[in-house]
Amino acid sequence: MSAVKKILLLSVSAGAGHTRAAEALHQCAQRQFPEVQTLHLDVMQVVPAAFRKLYANGYMKLVTASPTMWRLLYEKSDDADPRSPLQKLRRATERLNTKALLRAVQAFEPDAVICTHFLPAELLMHQIHQKRMNLPVWVQVTDFDLHRMWIMPHMTGYFAANEEIAERMRQLIAAPTQIHCTGIPIIPAFGDAPDVASARQQFSLDPARRMVLLMGGGAGMGGLDDVARALLAIEHDFQLVVLAGKNQETLQALQTLAAQHPGRLIPLGFTDQVHRLMACASFVITKPGGLSTSECLALGVPMIVNSPIPGQEERNADYLLEQGAALKAVDNLALAWRARRLLTEPALLDTMRCRAAALGRPQAARDVLNIVCKQLA
Repeated sequence: MSAVKKILLLSVSAGAGHTRAAEALHQCAQRQFPEVQTLHLDVMQVVPAAFRKLYANGYMKLVTASPTMWRLLYEKSDDADPRSPLQKLRRATERLNTKALLRAVQAFEPDAVICTHFLPAELLMHQIHQKRMNLPVWVQVTDFDLHRMWIMPHMTGYFAANEEIAERMRQLIAAPTQIHCTGIPIIPAFGDAPDVASARQQFSLDPARRMVLLMGGGAGMGGLDDVARALLAIEHDFQLVVLAGKNQETLQALQTLAAQHPGRLIPLGFTDQVHRLMACASFVITKPGGLSTSECLALGVPMIVNSPIPGQEERNADYLLEQGAALKAVDNLALAWRARRLLTEPALLDTMRCRAAALGRPQAARDVLNIVCKQLA
């Protein structure tokens, strides 16, 4: 490209995965694409507070307090006719509450836009349809699943997590050449090879003992203190590192529990060093979000997945189980039983490690940006 190109990255902080995918693209551009200027904008930062509370906060409350209702909404909206009055009303409401987003897009004057959530893609699609905007818009799906709300007209192209999702896209999109199977973008650090010895020293981990990493996402979801208690009851020598994210109440409960298990339980709050902790882990226990599982796969780390959000996370879990990279636990008893298996069956753990590494796409962000930049050249 003869001049610097500007790429706008649009995410939605309904869960952490969409924003992390956009941040991964932003960091990759800074590292490897000096000819590209990127701006990452979380749509929820430029909408009215009432809409943000309804859209982002409402989502988190619904999946936590009423997962059965969320499953119903997820499945019904997947089958919904986009021309129905209810869907038209939904889109009109979103447009009324996101005018500031359109002003932000115009102010940045991007050469292309990459959306890691369907909401901004849908808003820009309307502008393109009304001939108010002439701009290439790309869509990055952030799960090993495809909901129909991700697919809409007037998009320049789509990025799929795997070949199955790409095939599902081909059944819905008139121009299959728009579809690219890149994987899900992850922070570049997960594509590096961390020094395990220095990482263990950084977190005061005993190099002679196995380490298990328990994660609850940025919000520290999943009853982490109860899960930790069940794991510590396993009669096997290992260290348990638990990431509570930004959940201070959970972190305090874990710290109280750690006092009863000195040297065995290490609770941590939010950290940007997850890649180094993962590199030290024999396996990771995590909710099956698209980003967290993609990070594990990039490092070749086996997983036990638990507490999936109905809909997309359940389907992520199905994919990982089918591919042999993870086990699934339906409750804490099952979780402890599976953890004991992985701690005592090294052959199983090695097999899962190989399967995870084979699925990893550590360069997904680079591949996405290469395709977008090639179209701009």
